[in-house]
Parts: sequence; C-alpha cells; structure tokens
Amino acid sequence: MPGIRQEADAVDSSARTSPAPSRAWRQTSRSHTSAAEIIVEHVRDLLERGEIRAGHRLPPERTLALQTGVSRSSVRVGLRALATMGIIQSRHGSGTYIADGPPTLETEPLRFLAALHGFTRDEMFEARRLIEVGVAGLSATRASGEHVAAIAEEVTSMFASLDDPQAFLRHDLRFHQAVASACGNPILTSLVEMLSQVFYERRRETVSQHRDFRESAEMHRRIYLAIRQHDAAAAREAMDRHLLQSVEAQASEEGAREEADAAVLV
Repeated sequence: MPGIRQEADAVDSSARTSPAPSRAWRQTSRSHTSAAEIIVEHVRDLLERGEIRAGHRLPPERTLALQTGVSRSSVRVGLRALATMGIIQSRHGSGTYIADGPPTLETEPLRFLAALHGFTRDEMFEARRLIEVGVAGLSATRASGEHVAAIAEEVTSMFASLDDPQAFLRHDLRFHQAVASACGNPILTSLVEMLSQVFYERRRETVSQHRDFRESAEMHRRIYLAIRQHDAAAAREAMDRHLLQSVEAQASEEGAREEADAAVLV
C-alpha cells in the first residue's frame, strides 16, 4: 500500500527534522499540570540540558509561549513563581536573567511548613544544631583566608555591639552565614542561611530582654579561633556549645517578655 507507506515515511521524516519537545512541553497533556507550572518545568529543563546557565538571559515571553504552547499571561505567572524562588531576576530595560551567584533559600516556605505541620521550636532547633555543628567542622578544614577574615569581622562587630541588642543580633546572623559560606558546600550554606534567618526573625522580638552579650561574643570568638586554626573537632564542639547556650538564652528572653507583658496588663 504505497500511499500509506509514503505517509508513514513523511511522518517519520518530520519527526526526525523537528526539534525534540522539552519535558515541559510534554507535560501539556497532563491535566494536573497548570500552564504556569509548565513554564517552571521548561526553564528547569533548559537548565538541566545546559542550554542556559547562571547569568544567562531567558528567551522573551513570546518565545517561551511558543516553545511551550501556553499563553503569555501564563508565562508571566510562571516567571513570577521562578522569581519568588530566586531562580530568575528581572533587569529593567534588559530582560529576565537566570540568577547569578550562590543559591538562596527563602524563609517564607519554611515558616508556612512550620505553621501547617506544627513544627515545634525544639524540632527546628534540632535540625539547625545537626546542620550547623557539621558545617562548622567542614569550614574549619576548608576556610580560605578570605573566609576567615569575614568571620573575624563579624566577631569584632559583635564585641563592638555589646550595648546594642539588635545590632549584636544582626552580626550574630552574619557570623553564622560567614561560617556557612566557608564550608565549601553551597547546599549546606543555603540551608544554614535559611534556618538561621528563621531564628533571627523570631529572636529579634525578644533580644532586647537580654542583658549581657559578652559570653555569647566569647563563644563566637572560640568558633572563629577553631576555624582559623583549622581544628575541625574544636569548631564542632564550640558551635554545639554556642547553639545550646543560644536556645537557652532565647527561652529566657521569651519568659522575661511574657512576664513584662503580664505586668502591663495588671
């Protein structure tokens, strides 16, 4: 049947010459995948195939719509989702780019998960302790001179901020981020930054109840010295002691604030 054979050959030839559809395009047939999700998956697919990389400009909205078969309004919704995740950045007058630089994890999703699933403060602290103690040990073995200098700067700033609780807390946060940056693992760095930011947001509401920050500053200095000396065991031990002291201090601050609030109501 030559007619059927010729038609089959034409279809096969067209399949060979047409560009392979992306994984996101194949998702259009799945009812559970929204049009905006297709854009997210399409961009992820481009990254996984190496067609775009950090710092590269994304195709225009019109091109993305043609590539995926969704409307331009859906493209914009998908791009907003990617921007919220920190995957892309919009540059006025230039276009939309894949974010360049170290990865970041937003704290809002973790807060929502905590509220949704009832994560307790103890559970959150346990996760932070397990991660940060290990990270301190890695940082002690991998920190460069530049990393050590960044950590030292935050320790110096903490000692200079002993009379300013909010400033001290900001440098405390930056200290932990600097230690995490020195570990050499961007995934761990991002996790530490996310967790420490969550604790910072909560503690800044009570830190004014704290009266003496010198012991905390000294503990941070011990961590810094262990990292500078590339002593992983000492860095892990110092970080563990500091985090245990920190959670006790936060609990004390919250108790003092509750007492103060109760006194106002009487």
